[in-house]
Amino acid sequence: MDRNEIFERIKDIVVEQLGIEEPDKIQMETSMTKDLEADSLYVIEVIMAIEEEFDIEIPDEEAEQFSTMEDIVNYVVDHAE
Repeated sequence: MDRNEIFERIKDIVVEQLGIEEPDKIQMETSMTKDLEADSLYVIEVIMAIEEEFDIEIPDEEAEQFSTMEDIVNYVVDHAE
């Protein structure tokens, strides 16, 4: 699976979980909290959905370090099989 495919799958999760009406605005540099105004509960739901989608576990300490979509993509690239 390549980075673009992973990004698109994560973007689909974010769009679904947060009810984003303009998915094209989500880019690699997009911040869920700043740009998409997701509160911590929504971020947790997104992380849980990503864990399920890619069959990985993201420790809380790692998830707290994510600031952009790219951070999440990089983590999944490094940890998904």
